[in-house]
Amino acid sequence: MHQFQIDPIIGQLGSNNPFAFTNSALWMMLLLAAITGFMAMGMRRELVPGRWQVAAEGLISFVNSMVQESIGPSGKRYLPWVFTAFIFILFANLAGAMPFALVPGAHPFTVTSQFTVTGVMSIISFLIVLGVGFGTHGLHFFSLFVPKGTPFVLKLLITPVEVISFAVKPFSLGLRPFIAMFAGHILLDVFGNFVVQGINSQTAAGYGVSVLAFVFVIFVNALELLIGAIQAYVFALLTSLYIGDSVNLH
Repeated sequence: MHQFQIDPIIGQLGSNNPFAFTNSALWMMLLLAAITGFMAMGMRRELVPGRWQVAAEGLISFVNSMVQESIGPSGKRYLPWVFTAFIFILFANLAGAMPFALVPGAHPFTVTSQFTVTGVMSIISFLIVLGVGFGTHGLHFFSLFVPKGTPFVLKLLITPVEVISFAVKPFSLGLRPFIAMFAGHILLDVFGNFVVQGINSQTAAGYGVSVLAFVFVIFVNALELLIGAIQAYVFALLTSLYIGDSVNLH
């Protein structure tokens, strides 16, 4: 579990000084630099677009289409946050799966494997949902929890369920990418350990287990790259849908 441990680089955690620069903070700064560089290279607006511009414009167009379909004509005002969440989770997930550890001392740290990170992002999303809901509809926003056309007796049963379901959404929104990255890294560590233990056994069966485990490592690593992209998409999509419900009171 050491790969998920937050270690101080400058300062000490739990000391009298409440501030410490950690490996998590370092990788967030590296992600910020990578995202800034990617967007700067992709926003050159050249007449003949290069690969960076095509990639950046493609991602923006992809998220914009998602937002417009989920929220409607007013969705463009929420595009900055949805795209920020999407690009951050995407870069964080992919960076955490890169083989930087081939360079001594450069072991990657997946910031999205920390629930504090994904949880804060989900809280921001729901603060937007609540702000938009009450700001646009006032107390009428509570009608979101009361399905239209439902008999009064059923409303007494359905409304508490809807309220609980809405209250759980921020937790599930942040938990989903955290669990995906955490579980993927654990699987890689387990199968990697099988490879080492099989080789150390110096037996034919051990070598066979090592080869099989190595194949699983390749498969899981490829799967983790795919899941990392899917989780970024799911987070952005659910955020758009929740904001759309708040705006349109479905």
